[in-house]
Amino acid sequence: MDGNELPLHAGYPVDSTQGIIMPTETAHTAQRLSGKLQPTPGGSVYVDPARMEWQKSQFDKIWMKVLYRNEAEGEMTVLLRWEPGASLPFHKHPEIEQSYVLEGSFYDHDGTCRAGQYVYRTPGSMHETHSDEGCLLLAVYRKPNVFFHTAGFRAT
Repeated sequence: MDGNELPLHAGYPVDSTQGIIMPTETAHTAQRLSGKLQPTPGGSVYVDPARMEWQKSQFDKIWMKVLYRNEAEGEMTVLLRWEPGASLPFHKHPEIEQSYVLEGSFYDHDGTCRAGQYVYRTPGSMHETHSDEGCLLLAVYRKPNVFFHTAGFRAT
């Protein structure tokens, strides 16, 4: 060290008065503390699903509350309520799909996802899903599913 450098701990500089200085605590924190960075008004959008009505989906026995949608990008975060016996027909995931089951269960050829469990579908994967008992789940889509016998479906 040349006298101007701080000693390192696990690759991060250590200041004897502040402890370990983590990367996130450097420039942005200094700017924030000096008043140069301010929170973005309206940057957080709060949604109260309890005040929303369930909307019928295009599929029998499946209802939804859309919490977030970006039509241009194809992104959507949605609560889905599947009635007992509901099925989602064969489809392809163009991007990752993530689901967290809040109540009940649903399944496909790979397994069953129950309340308190999480499953994600890899880009390009294809399947159909079913729920014998019904379920409530939170799903996050980066792109809409593409269903068999619809425009845009390709098995490759």
